[in-house]
Parts: sequence; structure tokens; C-alpha cells
Amino acid sequence: MIETTADLAAACKELAKSDFITIDTEFLRETTFWPELCLIQMASPTMEVLVDPLAKGIDLAPFFELMADTKVLKVFHAARQDIEIIFNRGNLIPHPIFDTQVAAMVCGFGDSVSYDQLVSRIKNVHIDKSSRFTDWSRRPLSEKQLEYALADVTHLRDVYLSLSSQLDREGRTSWLREEMDILEARETYDMHPDDAWQRLKMRLRKPQELAVLKYVAAWREREARARNVPRSRVLKDDAIYEVAQQQPRDSEALGRLRTIPKGWERSAAGTAVVEAVNAALALPKAEMPHVPRQTQAPEGAAAAVELLKVLLKLISEKHGVAPKVIANSEDLDKIAADGEKADVAALHGWRRDLFGEPALQLIQGQIGLRFAGRKVETVSL
Repeated sequence: MIETTADLAAACKELAKSDFITIDTEFLRETTFWPELCLIQMASPTMEVLVDPLAKGIDLAPFFELMADTKVLKVFHAARQDIEIIFNRGNLIPHPIFDTQVAAMVCGFGDSVSYDQLVSRIKNVHIDKSSRFTDWSRRPLSEKQLEYALADVTHLRDVYLSLSSQLDREGRTSWLREEMDILEARETYDMHPDDAWQRLKMRLRKPQELAVLKYVAAWREREARARNVPRSRVLKDDAIYEVAQQQPRDSEALGRLRTIPKGWERSAAGTAVVEAVNAALALPKAEMPHVPRQTQAPEGAAAAVELLKVLLKLISEKHGVAPKVIANSEDLDKIAADGEKADVAALHGWRRDLFGEPALQLIQGQIGLRFAGRKVETVSL
């Protein structure tokens, strides 16, 4: 366990000599907005270390320098949350990276396969996950916790080598690179508070409702960040929805809402919500946000979607790629309704070659599906 800056610098210098390193983190975020980093695990082909970021006086600068070293490939499993921590603590995004969960999807291991499932299938090793949800902030950590944490990066070395080799054999390395570009994009982790409303899935009918939703969601985002508490501790999603619909102009009206706790309307937060509502409703008509119309799908689109689902399953099984990484249900709906004009990932890059072109041919009547020899196959029309 590394507990000093000097030891961390020495370890990172040694790790930087490798072509790739595997990385994982343990953290808590049940009561905070930003994840509380509790442990860092790293391994190279010849070395493995645990770093205690809670050790008194330790400076993580050598770790962040290693994350910024473009000569070293950083390997994660389900990288998004680990990278979010690195971004928030070090103001950088590791590059280049390799996410074994995404690679496994491209290689046909299924949708969002877990780390222990992947280790079991590739290495035939069972990982004890009983320490996964333990309190990683308490010291000292138990031997069982340390063994579990280390296993998250030691087995990952072999998983990476196996998946990387398969990608090379099957000519799919460029497919993965497209996915990593998204994970390495700053906007993936640096959402502006004014865009926080996009996390909410409520369907609104009026521009005024959407304006209130945007203003209140932005206030909640700033408040949660400033206080370092989860968004729901500031104001729950259901309350934002009700505020957007009812648009309370004063504290009395706010207090009448079903989702607002008794007395909360008289708090500083309640006052801020009322101010956000009034600011949103004061927008000139020309500046009110546009509510996208829910267009009715053309006749036959529903049936086309069902055919596209069959085609997606057929292609994913044929090429050994998880359906989820090729196209989702929203993609299929848009392709069925808009055809070539659909702005979806399934009609770009390697996905278009694999699935997008056949999908367009299917809805244009150029190919069909038939059941023959106990299997579904495409047939030219």
C-alpha cells in the first residue's frame, strides 16, 4: 500500500515504462455529489500497486502525470466513473484508453458484461465480489478488501490482452477506437449546469414548462455541486417536474405542491426555486425554449421496427457483436420513420457498414427476411 508522495512517484515512474497499465478505483458517493476517492489500483505486466489517496499528506500529482502520459495505454473496465474521478480531481482525461467492457461488447460477449463475468469466461477464474460494497473510506482496510481490490487490475491484464488480440484478428480495433473517442471527450464529464435538464426524461407540452424545468434544474445542479451533495438531497426529480407544471410564483404556492416537504418553501432553497420559476417565466416569448413536437410515426413504421429488431439480432449473432453496441430501440424507431435522414449512430462509421446499410435496404424493400433451414436469413428482392 503506497501512502507517501515519494513512493507514489517512484511507482508511477516504473509503471510508465510499460506499454499499458490497468487501472481501477474504489470510491463512495452515496452522500456526496463528487465521488470520494478511497483507493487506486494499478498494474503493469510486471508490477501491481495499491495507492491510498486518503493517506495524510499524500499528493496525487504523480498519478495524474501518469494518466496524462500518452505513451502509456490506460486500460479500464467500465471506465466512465473512474475517468470522472480523474477528471474532477486532476482536471484531465486519460489518453489513450481501452475499456474492456466496450471491447467485450464489440467482441460478442454480450451487453454490458460485468468484470467478474468477463474474467470467468476468459480466464476461468472466479472472483469473490463480497467486498464490492464495503466502506472503502475506513482504515485500516482488511486483507480481504485488499485482495479484492488488487484482483480488479491483475486479472484485467489478461482480459485486455485477450480482447485486444481478438479485435486485431477480426479487424475491429478501429471500431473500438470510435467508442473510446466518446469516453475521452471532455463534454462527457464536464456537463454545464444549464444542460442539467437533459438528465430529466419528462415530456413537456408548453415552452413555459420547459423554461421552468431548465432554470430549476440548473439551480439544483449548481447547488448540489457547491454543497457537494447528491442532486436528490437538494430537490428530487419529481419535485422539479411538479414545479415545471404548476409554476409556483411565490412561497405560498410552492408550499402547496405535493412533492415539497412542509416548511421547505420558507427555506433559502425554496426562495431560490421561486426566483428560478419567475426568471424563467419572465423570458420574452422569442427566447422561450422550443418544445419539440411529438411527430406521429408514418403508417407501417411499427411493423418496420419489428423487422429491424429481427435483422439486428441476425446481424449481431452472425458477427458476434452485442446488439446494444450496434443500435438501440430509439435508433430503430428513427430509421423506420425517417430512413436515410435518421441522425443515429447506427447510420455512421462501422455500424453503418455492419447494420445501417442492410437496415435501409430492408425498409426500402431491397432485401427481405425469410425463415429457412431452421434459421432466419436475408434474401435479395
